[in-house]
Amino acid sequence: PQLSSWYTAGSSKYARLVETDAELLAGTSKTTWTRTSGPNTTSQTLPVYAGPQKIDYSASWIYVKTPDLGPYIMGPWYDNAAKSALFVNIPKNQNIIFRIPRSSTLGAIPTTKTSTLGLNVGGIMQDAVGFYADGVALFDPMDGFSYSGGTEASPGTGQWHRDAYVNEAITFDKGLSHQQNLGKYHNHANPLALRYLLGDNVTFNNTTKTYAEGNTAAPTKHSPILAWMLDGLPLYGPYGYSSPMDANSGVRRMIGGFVLRNGLTTGVDNITTAGRTLPTWALRNNGNVSATGPTVSTTYPLSRYIEDNAYLGDLFKSGSTKYAQGTDFDLNEYNVRYCVTPEFPSGTWAYFLNVTSAGTPQFPYMINRYFYGTPTGGAVTSVAETVTNNFTGGEGLAETPSISNVNTTSGEVTLSWTSLEGGSYKVEASNDLSNWSTLDTYKAATANSAITSLVESNATGAGRRFYRLTRSALTTYDGGTGYTSAAPTVATSTASGIGSSTATLNGTVNGNGLSTVVTFEYGLTNSYGGSTAASQSPLTGSSSTSVSLSLVGFSASTTYHFRVKAVNSFGTTYGNDSTFTTTAVGAAMAPTVVTSAATSIATTTVTLNGTVNANGSSTTTSFEYGPTTSYGSTSTATPSTVTGSTTASIAVAISGLTAGTTHHFRAKGVNIGGTSYGSDQTFTTTAAATEGLTSVVPNSGARGTSVVTTLTLNSAYSTPPPPTTVPPTSITLTRIGAPTITGSSVSRNSTTGVVTVTFIIPAGATVGAYTVNATFGPNTWSLTNGFTVN
Repeated sequence: PQLSSWYTAGSSKYARLVETDAELLAGTSKTTWTRTSGPNTTSQTLPVYAGPQKIDYSASWIYVKTPDLGPYIMGPWYDNAAKSALFVNIPKNQNIIFRIPRSSTLGAIPTTKTSTLGLNVGGIMQDAVGFYADGVALFDPMDGFSYSGGTEASPGTGQWHRDAYVNEAITFDKGLSHQQNLGKYHNHANPLALRYLLGDNVTFNNTTKTYAEGNTAAPTKHSPILAWMLDGLPLYGPYGYSSPMDANSGVRRMIGGFVLRNGLTTGVDNITTAGRTLPTWALRNNGNVSATGPTVSTTYPLSRYIEDNAYLGDLFKSGSTKYAQGTDFDLNEYNVRYCVTPEFPSGTWAYFLNVTSAGTPQFPYMINRYFYGTPTGGAVTSVAETVTNNFTGGEGLAETPSISNVNTTSGEVTLSWTSLEGGSYKVEASNDLSNWSTLDTYKAATANSAITSLVESNATGAGRRFYRLTRSALTTYDGGTGYTSAAPTVATSTASGIGSSTATLNGTVNGNGLSTVVTFEYGLTNSYGGSTAASQSPLTGSSSTSVSLSLVGFSASTTYHFRVKAVNSFGTTYGNDSTFTTTAVGAAMAPTVVTSAATSIATTTVTLNGTVNANGSSTTTSFEYGPTTSYGSTSTATPSTVTGSTTASIAVAISGLTAGTTHHFRAKGVNIGGTSYGSDQTFTTTAAATEGLTSVVPNSGARGTSVVTTLTLNSAYSTPPPPTTVPPTSITLTRIGAPTITGSSVSRNSTTGVVTVTFIIPAGATVGAYTVNATFGPNTWSLTNGFTVN
């Protein structure tokens, strides 16, 4: 889910906003804007693609690159109820890279909680507490102002924190989001626009252009994942399973654990008459620092501060009976519960969004002012490790074509394709896949749409018809220079690695945005005669790329001509003619080096392999390796010296590596003729092995006896153990070819999580090692050979 839950359907479209209700109703949105009124001047002078633009992952992290702008129409924002003044701030591309833990194995939930205020992760102050599925920042319920000593200040150090939804809602847009002075778009309470896109029981009125909560009493499905918090836990919408561990129990609105301190709920104080004192939940998390708030008045009305809310779990509903989570409400004081969800059928800790039965946001909205887990995720300045790409939006979009309609009566064929806004496309047709005609050279992508179409008339008369699509141009945008595709731009470079019979031909090619086939032509004259594909063919992109070709079989002391040739759908281009002269036989030349695949890959060790031809000169050999193509480490190969003119295998065993990590390496050879490198190769060390159970005590027993055994679950194992309060459904001993032994009198210590079980070992049980299995619902935690029957 950490990879699949991001909303990328709008990542090929520009971010758009409206500044007034009139623009919203008229549908006149903007892709560039400037705010000059008020104290902040903010401009978005170039369009920018909305939503997640890149999603990468490593063994431990998910990285997302985002402009922090929604894929829906943002705005308008006002400063007053009369809507006579625009809000002083307007959004702007933030170009954020953030990360969240990749694994759902987050370890134990900490007893001491981390405040959302002043959070520093990796040396970076974090203002967001999480990020929505569309890449927009999620802020905590506070607006930055706090009360202390008779005044409110921002940033403040007081213990009474203003509620952003209560105090700033006038500045929210139709999706209940706004931006601070630097243009960072964010949401404090309920991302209605995103929820509508995700299908989470939100309606949209196309006349008024407004969102509204659906029927809260009859939701049709479990809410989707709306966001990921910095502690790695998911945030769901307001609707979850009625019974937390039963996916068949029906779906209903989750009931939060907080109520307003107005005296109307049994056991809840009335701070209007009794005065503002901090509630128990605030004292419990702030180190029991008491602070008196201002008297409730028109200046400081009830609900102005988040501390104006009480947590039911601290209060008594009758006599000595307290309100209880799971009976009177669903979510704890951090807005979290442990439950199964569609994405986590085995169970997870998860935040849920709060709305009232009327559909209005309710404190603490999505998260209180403390994280439930340990916040290790957050914004980063760059990706500092090797990652694998999972999604690329914007210019990196891979268009998908289709034939959406064929009208055999009129002969019209409708071609459609996923398109990039700001892009243009060359569309071609053929009857035989050899001869192509151009239907349109620069067909502009449909504005504010992820799909573009083109109709070819009289197409069905051909009997059969083939089509191909090429992005031919892209308008400059915030983050990219744009381009107009054309025939390749080509240059021939100086040859290298020249020996008596060998040479490497070089050049540069810019495919101008198109897939380009690259070859080298060579021969004794500028008529050439030989032609071989370059090592980098075909290539794509809009930047100059080095290309090369290593050849053998030339004659000694001979001059040869060569040039680079590049072909794309817009034409063929040749580089300038160049020459090189092979050396005389016996002249020293650099070694020929090839990097081969790594072998014997383990958790911390590997064997690197390659081949070297010394080309007649004594050659020293080695391997370079490291986390990137900059390598950083070098080890001498075996053999360390190669001579002669035949290819010899080289290798080296490396140890001390990090488990579950991708490493780069290449072979290297040095002689008096020069230095040569093999191509870059990679290998990934295997992940360290883990077991679901860390100990079984005692771990043996005799046939015909009864043994009381304790089992300790491994908290680092994936899937992680359920909370200590959840007992196992069964404990068994299994062995291939032997009857299963089922434990009895199973119990679990709710504090330590240790399981106690009694095994009654049959007198006829098979002697030998058994696997111990602790089953909780659909998952089983095991220890191979963990128990021996004697």
